[in-house]
Amino acid sequence: MTHTERPLAPPLIVERWFNTDQPITLESLRGRIVVLHAFQMLCPGCVSTAIPQARKLNEIAKSIDGLVVLGIHTVFEHHAAMTPVSLEAFLHEYKIAFPVAVDRPSPDRPIPQTMAAYGFRGTPSTVIVDREGRIARHSFGAEDDLALGLILGNLLSAPPSTP
Repeated sequence: MTHTERPLAPPLIVERWFNTDQPITLESLRGRIVVLHAFQMLCPGCVSTAIPQARKLNEIAKSIDGLVVLGIHTVFEHHAAMTPVSLEAFLHEYKIAFPVAVDRPSPDRPIPQTMAAYGFRGTPSTVIVDREGRIARHSFGAEDDLALGLILGNLLSAPPSTP
């Protein structure tokens, strides 16, 4: 699939942000590669694999111009236990410094709005958005570090497309 055949990433539909002073939109990040890690606090795969990977990638991204790591806490089960207050403590405990959004709950179903818009099958999920705002990769489950690095390296080394 060429980059022009990739679908545009839907906007993030969130109710609040942590670790940032301003709300973040994918539109405001155009021109950069965005790695979006979707997780839940009570997800074993998130805690053991995805969150450490996202933290490590965020540290690496600090020295790479044009690479941004975002998290989205997307709650589709155990809603009463996973409140923003609990999330704030979790982010502190796990030393998560990158911006994290709280997915906006759906008024009529248990699946939150960004999760539904992206078609996440569960958590952890990873979405890589290219410089033009298109989805370059969408995966469910633990992402292999080497595969993720190769994909990001290819996207970062590719010249920006011209309109």
